[in-house]
Amino acid sequence: MAAPELLSEHACFGGLQRFYQHASKEIGLPMRFSVFLPPQAQHAKVPALIYLAGLTCTEETFMMKAGAQRLAAELGLALISPDTSPRGAGVQGETESWDFGVGAGFYLDATVAPWSQHYRMESYLTAELLPLLALALPVDIERMGIFGHSMGGHGALTLALRHPGLFRSVSALAPICAPTQCLWGHKAFGGYLGADQGAWTAHDASALMSQCRTAPYPAGILIDQGLADKFLPEQLHSELFEAACAKAGQPLTLRRHAGYDHGYYFISTFVADHLAHHVRSLS
Repeated sequence: MAAPELLSEHACFGGLQRFYQHASKEIGLPMRFSVFLPPQAQHAKVPALIYLAGLTCTEETFMMKAGAQRLAAELGLALISPDTSPRGAGVQGETESWDFGVGAGFYLDATVAPWSQHYRMESYLTAELLPLLALALPVDIERMGIFGHSMGGHGALTLALRHPGLFRSVSALAPICAPTQCLWGHKAFGGYLGADQGAWTAHDASALMSQCRTAPYPAGILIDQGLADKFLPEQLHSELFEAACAKAGQPLTLRRHAGYDHGYYFISTFVADHLAHHVRSLS
């Protein structure tokens, strides 16, 4: 596995904010990701938290907008954010919609041509990026958490439930909790996975949780949701995930905040609570 190419590096709160590119075998194209290394990483491997961004975002969005590096430096926590989709696949129609194709990989492996050749975000993240991080950076992938926002919240919840051995902790901000029940999910799953809706439930966090007989994350899951979020009524359905957690006996802290919308002002307000949530399991 070749080392990633360092594109840029910036001093940040005593640590380093870096941006990388590498040739991905799973995607078949170059992929980019960002890493914040806290000052503690100069001396030993540190726990790490993967952030999955939402629709239209890139590997830069969270690092530039969320303001998480100051606390991550204090906690000794690395932050990692991959891009949200392949870039340059050349699939017809991949740039026509903001909620499908480029910038909208939905953190799954497409099974329908032509998307199945390059749109393999789940395998990329779980089978390629994590080993690459362990090889190239001073991060301890045995102490790895995952969280995300919107589409990335969907990705964090589903990947945590589908690959529990990889992640010790999980949280989400305004996640798409039941993509089989919303237009975003129907569009993405129909395009990437085909018309058989039976295959969709394997990538639906509420459906996955409802199948659990015991709590997969007994230390708890944290979700924050703004009540002024215009996508809440039709697209996010946090109440369905809440019900599924209750059925499975999964501890869930679902905090609903009056006045907050779907954007990075909301994320930056509550991101510190998410870092603290993960550090309790990763330290």
